[in-house]
Amino acid sequence: VFNEIYPVWTYSYLILLFPVFIATDYLRYKPVIILQGLSLIITWFMLLYAQGTLALQFLEFFYGMSTATEIAYYSYIYSMVEPAVYQKVTSYCRTATLTGFTVGSVTGQVLVSVANWSLFSLNVISLISVSIAFSTSWFLPMPMKSLFFHQNVIDAKKSLSVQSGNGGSQQNSDLECSAEELEKVLRTLWKDFLVCYSSRTLLCWSVWWALSACGYYQVLNYAQGLWEKVAPSSHSNIYNGSVEAVSTLLGAVAVFIFGYVKISWSTWGELLLAGFALIIAVTVYVMDVIGNIWVCYVMYIIFRSIYMILITIATFQIAANLNMECYALVFGVNTFIALLLQTLMTVIVVDSSVLGLDIFTQFKIYAGYFAVIAIIFFVSGLYHCVNNCQQPKQDKLDSSGT
Repeated sequence: VFNEIYPVWTYSYLILLFPVFIATDYLRYKPVIILQGLSLIITWFMLLYAQGTLALQFLEFFYGMSTATEIAYYSYIYSMVEPAVYQKVTSYCRTATLTGFTVGSVTGQVLVSVANWSLFSLNVISLISVSIAFSTSWFLPMPMKSLFFHQNVIDAKKSLSVQSGNGGSQQNSDLECSAEELEKVLRTLWKDFLVCYSSRTLLCWSVWWALSACGYYQVLNYAQGLWEKVAPSSHSNIYNGSVEAVSTLLGAVAVFIFGYVKISWSTWGELLLAGFALIIAVTVYVMDVIGNIWVCYVMYIIFRSIYMILITIATFQIAANLNMECYALVFGVNTFIALLLQTLMTVIVVDSSVLGLDIFTQFKIYAGYFAVIAIIFFVSGLYHCVNNCQQPKQDKLDSSGT
């Protein structure tokens, strides 16, 4: 499971991410949202009935497809509302996701612990849930614009029009226009990429985003596998659902509280990131070596809460001075780099064709990975602070000399 099946999700997610990013905008979101719902139905149907390693690897491929197409869900709403309410609708979408995750975790825990339901029954509920979501997606309004390919209503209407009777020449013309449009969009994306990442502040937060997201999702993917080794569910009471719910709720509360904390992120941001990365490294290491399931649960809650705080701050710091097109690009690039790093880590550490390490050794490596992130940002932050302290002195000497 750890070394041959789980890695397929990472590989498929990486392969599909960029094509899905382009297709989402070109198709104007809704078709990709429907595809996501279909992918989830296939995933849970196979989870219920598929047998054997190969079948479960295909399951992971479709789950990777559902994860890659998630971008359509978060992008769709921006094509339907005015920029003035972006922050509000983003909050709605995130709240809906967190609420569903929390309710699902609590419901699953209650049904297992109190009603003695089987895990098979829980997955039947999940299949019904994603099927309802899939059905609902058909009733979403079709957007008339998108961020890159269809930037105004007129272009969108042109793309929707069907010319009957013009024959193959009209189709060839449409194909040429589509190719030219794609080339234009790719040139624009490259130009925006160079402009966005020329900012030291944005580059710093993006590097942290990519590095930390890689480690976070690696821990998230394999945490319950570690817990199964620490306290096998066959002869232990497990509370994984409760822990997931509590970690989500506490993370959301911590994010809300931290929004009122006034910190000069431009000055102290890198040093704070280093400190928090070190705490994360400690939580992952303790989770691995103590061998007590309750300690694992507590460390996991701290781990997720800290990450949710920092990724929210990183999102705000990056988005503060970017328009929505550039933000979508930076978000996509950061996610792609994080996934590329995660794929490399999976290939080397997890995949049975290379090292194929056991779960406990894996988590020691993940703890070391976050410790390296802490060192990188501590050195960079210290250098930045020293430069900032020396700059006023230099300015004062220059003014006195003048």
